[in-house]
Amino acid sequence: MVSYGGPDVGLLVAAGRVRRLVAAFVTLDSIPLEPHFRAARERGELELVELDEAMFMWGLTAAANRLPFLPVRSGPGSDLLRVNPGLRTVTSPYEDGEELVAVPALTLDAALVHLNRADARGNAQYLGPDPYFDDLFCEAAREAYVSCERLVGRGEFAAEGAPQTLLVQRHCVTGVIEAPGGAHFTSCVPDYERDEAFQAAYARAAADPERWRDFTARFLSGDEDDYRAAVAAFTEEAG
Repeated sequence: MVSYGGPDVGLLVAAGRVRRLVAAFVTLDSIPLEPHFRAARERGELELVELDEAMFMWGLTAAANRLPFLPVRSGPGSDLLRVNPGLRTVTSPYEDGEELVAVPALTLDAALVHLNRADARGNAQYLGPDPYFDDLFCEAAREAYVSCERLVGRGEFAAEGAPQTLLVQRHCVTGVIEAPGGAHFTSCVPDYERDEAFQAAYARAAADPERWRDFTARFLSGDEDDYRAAVAAFTEEAG
């Protein structure tokens, strides 16, 4: 699994579906470490390739451009080369002769991304303050699938955002699906913010096996409609 990680990592780790993870971080933002990820690392159950954010971005960029690697200044003088003994360095062929880290391409079998709006052809738009790296994930993958808050027609993009918000282009997208609330319990601004109350409940459940069994039975054992209904009931209970 390759991710700027959050509960996507945590849920798959909890289900025993991640053998090897490539990530720059795994966080819930207002909770510094994703609890399932932290527990798996403490138990030594997960192989981790830990890169800094620049190296991670450059690995995706190399894959998007079908290059074997890209050189980056991040790494030398830090523990990144110690904890990733497989990383190699290259020397600039020009007069500077600088030693750089050769970040290997992070070529993905499949990318899954969620944006605010998309059309049926695969063009997708973000409307929040941060474009994240959804375009790089799609371009670095052999197949890419976009879910969106709302499926729109070709002429509807301009009404909601500037042209530069059209982040993902159809040439690198394999399939599209409309999935309102598909980023819950994380945010998809401006459609919704992070659900802090639900996230807190998720973190409490992750810390206790019995609570996690109850959480899984309530929220993760049905289909999408079941999940939405359970979240709505939780929200009403939480007031």
